[in-house]
Formats: sequence, C-alpha cells, structure tokens
Amino acid sequence: MRILMISWEYPPKIVGGLGRHVEGLSEALVRNGHEVTVVTADAPKSRERETVRGVEVWRALPHHPPARDFIESVMQLNFNLVERVLALSDANNPFDVVHVHDWLGAYAGKLLKHALRLPLIATIHATEYGRNNGLHNDLQRHISDLEWWLCYEAWEVIVCSHYMESEVKHVFGLPADKIRIIPNGIDSEKLKAPEGKDLYEVHNRFARPDEKIVLFVGRLVREKGVWLIIEAIQDLLKRVPEAKLVIVGKGPEEIFLRDHVRRLGLEHKVYLTGFIDDELRNLLYRICHVAVFPSLYEPFGIVALEAMALGKPVVVSDTGGLGEVVQHGYTGLKFPSGDSRALGRVLGDVLLDYNLAERLAQAGRNQANLYTWDKVAQTTELVYRQVIRSAQAGGWSLRRDLGR
Repeated sequence: MRILMISWEYPPKIVGGLGRHVEGLSEALVRNGHEVTVVTADAPKSRERETVRGVEVWRALPHHPPARDFIESVMQLNFNLVERVLALSDANNPFDVVHVHDWLGAYAGKLLKHALRLPLIATIHATEYGRNNGLHNDLQRHISDLEWWLCYEAWEVIVCSHYMESEVKHVFGLPADKIRIIPNGIDSEKLKAPEGKDLYEVHNRFARPDEKIVLFVGRLVREKGVWLIIEAIQDLLKRVPEAKLVIVGKGPEEIFLRDHVRRLGLEHKVYLTGFIDDELRNLLYRICHVAVFPSLYEPFGIVALEAMALGKPVVVSDTGGLGEVVQHGYTGLKFPSGDSRALGRVLGDVLLDYNLAERLAQAGRNQANLYTWDKVAQTTELVYRQVIRSAQAGGWSLRRDLGR
C-alpha cells in the first residue's frame, strides 16, 4: 500500500506524544513493506524533504501572511499541507489511503478525501472535551466541533484505549462499529541509554548521592497533574526524607509549578529540569527509583509504558488509559486521580519496600514488551485493507486491487 499520513507534528518537532506515535507507526509500516509518506508542519533545522528510516517526510513550508490568531494559523497550516500533497501526488502511483492524526489536520484530510477520492482514516489521540473536563469557551467548542467533523468524515476512527472509545462515543455520538481500538506501542531500542556513561555523575547532577529520585517525564500542562506530585512530596518526606523529585519537561504550567515549589518551601527537594534531550531522559530513567504519572486525563499513558520497559516501578493515577496499562499491585501501583495524599502513600510504599519495587519493575517490563509498533502496524494495516475494500465496493475509491 501507499499510505499518506497527515500530522501536524513529527520528529524533530515534538510537542506531545502524537509525533512519536506517527513516527513509530510509520516506520513499522515501512518495515512491513508499505510506502509511507508523512506530510507535516515545518520544523526548525529540518529539510523540506527527507527519508528517515524508510519514511518519506515532506514538510509544508509556511508562506502566508502572519496569522491573526490560533485558528487562522491552523487553517494556513492545512492549506500548506494540501498544497504539498497535491505537488507530490502521482497519477501513476496514487495513494491508497489518507490517515489524519487529530483535528489540526482535519481540513486537509477532508479536502484530500474528496479531491483525490481517498478513503479517510482518523486517529483521535485526545479530545478537547477530555483535556479540559468539559467545553468552557468558544475556542474549545470550535475545536470540539472540528474533532466531530473529522470523525464524521472518516471511514473509521482509531483510538488507543477502551477509555477513549467510551469518550468518543459520549462526546461525538460515534457508533461502536465505526471505532477501532489499537493501543499505542513503544520502541525499546530508542529508550536505551548510551553505554559508558558515569551514572553516579548523572545522579549527582540532580540529587545528592544519598537521595532517591522520584521521576516525572511529560508536558507541563494542567491535565498531567504535576502539582499533585509536588504536594505529595510534603507527605512523602515525613516517611522518606531522602526522596527527591525530578520533573522533566516544559509547558505552559512551568512558571506556576516553580512558584508552587517556592510557596511550599521545597526548592531543595524538587528539581524542574525544563527541556532535556532523549539521551539524558533515558539516563534519568536508569537512575531513578520510581517513575510517577499523576494525570487527571490520559488517553493512553505511553510514558508509563516507557518507564516500565526500562525496568522501573511506576505509580500512576487510576484514570483513562493509565488504568488499563497498569495493573495495581502487579505491574505498578495506582492511586485515586487527584488525591495527593494517596499518591504520597504509594510512593512511600515503593521507596521503602525494595522487594515490592523489584517485583513491580519485573512484571512491568514483561507487560511493556507486549506493546510494540510492529503489532500496532499489523493491526492498523488490517483496518486500512478493510476500509479500502469497502470504499472500492461502494464505488468511492478506484485504487488498485490490494490482493489478499
């Protein structure tokens, strides 16, 4: 198959987990023998066209007047994406399917579906309703309407968890037979830390030699619940005075979180690193004692899987996809979402009980190894084939016969 991916982010442009998802899926589809073209937004220090591990990546260069607001900038991005796709379209080697990831590519996906007679697949990675626990202003309602529109235009809608299946049914009124659940994957090879590094030196950059590192990795946005860990540290220090919280990531909540640390007098026990590269992130995973993800809203929880794959015990909030990935007391520990005192207690349980930590880490690693991008690609390929055949049978698509 010749597959067209539309994604507003793709490495090296990484904002959340969407870009990593598209990268992992696209590379796995290439390994399975398919042609994959990703059309994405421009990224600093990146070429307009390049082939990365078999994936053909085209970046749509901006050439419009400055946008007046966020929604106008999204429209301009979609114009650029469509222009790039039409420039590289080949009548002798047409695309078989277009796969759009989230609402920021909805306009482009809808236009290409109708202009090129392409079956459209949509993956909804998260919803505006879920991120904000409701829709509270005109911008949020507009984004939610675009998400609904993309789901309406799509032949099939892919989500990453049963939690997200329930959410798109509730928010968009999607019928069950239009939804496919395909969990995310991880690439363990990309998580490996470089050999030969002095782990003691790395540890001492972030904590004293005697301190036990509690690690959070993720975007600093409200739905990740990072302030809950900061508040939990207050209680945790009464049981485990050698605990040290390291927060890795950047985002709009960073200033608030730094102020929160100061207000609680925890500057000596909380380290916000800001952005760090993947190599240092992987090293931090190696030296930490426990990884914690206290999200209020989490469609899947790929960061928890990454920590598990690296053999670290994880503590997660019992919400969304995290609740499906982690089995309490077996592959990790869960606590009620939003409860900082309960979070402090379970963190203390892991840090004070070596045997518990080791047992959780081993079971978690075994669980994480089941989530591979190759499995994700195989299941996604089946969805593509079913949709293309359905489109052909209905006279929508005149694409070539894909065989069995």
